[in-house]
Amino acid sequence: MPAQLKLLFLIGFLIYTTIQTEAQQNKPSGFWVGKVDLPTAKFTTVFTFIENDSGQLILTLDIPEQGAKGLESKILRQTSDSLIFSTPLIHRTFYGVFINDSTLKGDWTKNRISIPLTLHKTREVPELQRPQTPRPPFPYLARDVEYKNEESGLKLAGTLTIPQDADNCPAAVMITGSGAQDRDESIFEHKMFWVIADYFARNGIAVLRVDDRGVGGSKGNLTSATSEDFAGDALAGIKFLRSVKEIDAGKIGLIGHSEGGLIAPISAVKSNNVAFIVMMAGPGTVGEQILYEQNDLSLKAAGMNESVIKQNRMAQRAIFDIIKNEPDSAEANKKLQFTLSGGMYPALNEEMKKGVDAKIAGINSNWFRYFLSYDPQPTLRKVKCPVLALNGVKDVQVPVSNLEHIKKALVEGGNRNAETMAFENLNHLFQHCTTGAVAEYAQIEETISPEVLELMKNWILETTMK
Repeated sequence: MPAQLKLLFLIGFLIYTTIQTEAQQNKPSGFWVGKVDLPTAKFTTVFTFIENDSGQLILTLDIPEQGAKGLESKILRQTSDSLIFSTPLIHRTFYGVFINDSTLKGDWTKNRISIPLTLHKTREVPELQRPQTPRPPFPYLARDVEYKNEESGLKLAGTLTIPQDADNCPAAVMITGSGAQDRDESIFEHKMFWVIADYFARNGIAVLRVDDRGVGGSKGNLTSATSEDFAGDALAGIKFLRSVKEIDAGKIGLIGHSEGGLIAPISAVKSNNVAFIVMMAGPGTVGEQILYEQNDLSLKAAGMNESVIKQNRMAQRAIFDIIKNEPDSAEANKKLQFTLSGGMYPALNEEMKKGVDAKIAGINSNWFRYFLSYDPQPTLRKVKCPVLALNGVKDVQVPVSNLEHIKKALVEGGNRNAETMAFENLNHLFQHCTTGAVAEYAQIEETISPEVLELMKNWILETTMK
């Protein structure tokens, strides 16, 4: 090889190996963690890079505070000193530059709006702090159980906690809020129902917490059922508890959170075996009205101005009118596609259409139609067992004003054993909070206020001793 060609080859080889070395040094692997700090929300992003057998990088995104896990992401471009990747499901793209082999600084962009985001390589994924989550050893009995709702024929699965050495103790069946919930009612890694069950079992009260239909070990389809169907599931839980020897069959009640607080009274008027009900942020007015108030309060807590709040309410009203007035599901689907896309649905790409259709699936259902029009007032007037209704003053999902409606209906029906309690500075999950905004739920370490736990425990023990 001529000396000149040898020199060019050597230079080319050095350049190539330098680029390869730099790329190798900056090749991402493992966990890369960043913090997003917005006026309305603070959350953690965890990007995980894993190399498969073919040497290809697989990228996923977790956002622990929002309960998002394993969101598929795509590497769009990689050089020796930069990296661009996107997460299609949330329509965000990251443009970053390597500061060193463990720091990637850039912008996280959506719809041309960029958020500064710096990612740091870490050995472990950060965990959300949830100090109230029960830890062993447990001074009570815990059994995984299964039983059947004889009316629907569906198998339900849950966990029964029983105080140690229990003999004719009171018990409660927990009823979750709306959506597909597990037996712990896990929300942003808060396990409210497990915390309640743990506290109650330590203080003489047995608790049955159950997976919703189609979740965990329970069978069935959640969206095809209504609150009335779920009331049947709750009564199946009471029937099961009446066969447990450690429990007093005459001291079994229901504790419902959010929609569960609407379901509990429905169950109570269907059976004489409900000894008491506790409504935790349960609705006291028609579902449509609840949703309008939820829209206004949630957006206000998130810092939105009145113009945005009014626009969202108008959009809600248009959607609700379709749901209420179009009985044919397929026709309603077409009208909702038109409304939610501003008449542009046929022109949307497939990804955008999927986004619109996902929203429609949540509202064009038996469950939503029932919830939208259901008025709990007539049912509450028929409830004769003791009732404890609780609400946080800063609840933006079921406003505290619902307590007045609940109390009014119970009194009108002649219920002389009904109590309501409003808690200052508590949100929909009964956490101590600042604004009550949904975005705060994950940021707060407390799962449920100890004050609420103690009040419920004392009330149940006192009520079942009478």
